[in-house]
Amino acid sequence: MSSPAAHAPRSSRARDILAAEGPAAARIVVTVAASWQVALWLGADQPPVYAAIVPLVALRADPVTALATSLQRVLGVVAGVVIGIAVLNVLHPSTATLVLVVALGLGAGMLLRAGGPLNVQVPASSLLVFASTSPDAYAVHRLWETGAGAAVTILLAPLLWPPDPRRTLSALADDSRTRLTQALAGTTAALGTDPETARDNLTLITSHIDAVHSNAARAREAERAMRFNPLRRHHRETVELLARDIATADRLAPHLSTLAREIASFTARDDLIPVITAARRQLPALAASVAQAINDALSTEDPWPALSAAHDTLNAYARTDSRPAAVALRRPYQQILDDLDRHLAP
Repeated sequence: MSSPAAHAPRSSRARDILAAEGPAAARIVVTVAASWQVALWLGADQPPVYAAIVPLVALRADPVTALATSLQRVLGVVAGVVIGIAVLNVLHPSTATLVLVVALGLGAGMLLRAGGPLNVQVPASSLLVFASTSPDAYAVHRLWETGAGAAVTILLAPLLWPPDPRRTLSALADDSRTRLTQALAGTTAALGTDPETARDNLTLITSHIDAVHSNAARAREAERAMRFNPLRRHHRETVELLARDIATADRLAPHLSTLAREIASFTARDDLIPVITAARRQLPALAASVAQAINDALSTEDPWPALSAAHDTLNAYARTDSRPAAVALRRPYQQILDDLDRHLAP
């Protein structure tokens, strides 16, 4: 028999999933029911399946891009139904007709991408029409059912449990700060170890930088999506500030890549052992102060004490070692602090 303690993690996980996905599922159920009922009120003489399909395939749970993506998918469903019905009213189902439907759907998906990737909802919806056992039932006059479903979806999506980009961007900002500070500490610790460790660190830094780039892209999407989210308009200023912090983190990331490459290169050189030995005494304190400056500047903390301390630590190191290799090691730290200064400038 399983113990109560074994059931607790599963129960907790189920609650977490329900809390995360429940609002999106409820939004879909309500919108499907409303679309179906509206189509019946408007006089549908057969079950208005396509009115219900629109919200089912259009609504998604992504809290950053849900509403913009929903609009894109609504347009994709409508375009796909139009293409499928139009082709099947002219041609009989065949392999050649299938190829034509998919090709037209992909072409329309390229135009209805709304700044994102190819909208595959268009050919998918076209194939739903094509795959019907009685394509004649999809006469042109049935298009209004799809239009009714699209109208209900566009109307209700921003109003039913609207997604919260602010919460998501807060998590992305925390993740970006954490990745930058971990990358800074790990890279500094890799100096003077061995070439393999330094190369492994460079690989790890690359993964951190890719994640920060992805966070910045999602932050930009969140800013654009706010105009489709009327019930979250009062969060606009907070979203803009968080997006700006994440964009600054994205600008800092290449400096860490430069530092990791320099350290990987220097670690393999015997002629730089004196510089590396001196740097191993100086860089940990500098890395810690710069990491604190990053954390405070990209959060709600007062950034100026940490930033001033980081500048002082960097200048003290510069006064004790002016050798070219030491200057090269310090340069990424200096560039990080310069970018933070610009970030905090009025």
